[in-house]
Amino acid sequence: MGLSNRFLAAVAAACMLGSAGAAAPVVPDTMAQRALACTGCHQTGDTAVVGGYIPRIAGKPAGYLHEQLLNFRDGRRANAPMARLLDNLSDEFLRELADHFAALDAPYPPSSRARPSPTGPAAQRAAAWVRHGDPQRGIPACQQCHGPALTGIAPHVPGLIGLPSDYLVGQLGAWRNGVRHGRSPDCMARIAGRLPAEAIPEIAAWLAAQPMPPQPAPSTTPPPSWPLSCGSIRP
Repeated sequence: MGLSNRFLAAVAAACMLGSAGAAAPVVPDTMAQRALACTGCHQTGDTAVVGGYIPRIAGKPAGYLHEQLLNFRDGRRANAPMARLLDNLSDEFLRELADHFAALDAPYPPSSRARPSPTGPAAQRAAAWVRHGDPQRGIPACQQCHGPALTGIAPHVPGLIGLPSDYLVGQLGAWRNGVRHGRSPDCMARIAGRLPAEAIPEIAAWLAAQPMPPQPAPSTTPPPSWPLSCGSIRP
C-alpha cells in the first residue's frame, strides 16, 4: 500500500472511531421542532409573506388554522403534499400545531406597510365588493366577516391582507369551482359561487396591494351577527 493510500486509510479509521464515540445529536422535544416540517414552506421570519400560492400562517387565528388542517387531512381541501403530511396526525396534535403558529408574532416585510393604493376602475370595483358586497346577489361585504381592517376575527376567521394575489385567486377560484370545501354550511363556497368570474382577480389584486396596518393581529370582537351561517365558525 502506498503512502497516500495508507494515509487515507488512517484518516478513514480515525473518522469511524470518532463517530462511534460521539454522542448522538439531541433533538428538542418541542412543538417548534415539530413545526419545522411546516416552516420550510410557510416561513416565519422577515420573509413570512411568500409569493405565489403559499400563504403566511404565522399569527392567523388558531381556530381557523385548526379547521384548515382538518380540511386538508380529511379531504375537504385538495392538496396531496398537505394530505400526506397530516394523514396520521390526531385532532389534538393538529390543535397544538395551530396554537403554535397562531401565537407567532413574525414581522411583515417593511414593503407590506408602504404600498401605493391601487387606482382605476378595477380597483374601485374591487373596493366596493370588499367594503359593501352586493346585496342583490346575496354577497356580504368582506369586511363584515374578516373585520374592518381585514386582518381577521379570532378564533375562526382569517385575515385577507398580507397574502399573495395568486393565492387569493386560487382559493376563491377553488371555492367557485367546487374544488375547495369547508364544513357545511360552506359560506365561502356560496359567496364565491355568486361572484362574477371577472371580479375574482380584481378583488385579489386589490387585497394584495393593501398595506398592513400597524397592528396586524386579528380582531377579537365578532360582529353583532354573522351575515351568513358558516360551518367553520363554531363555538
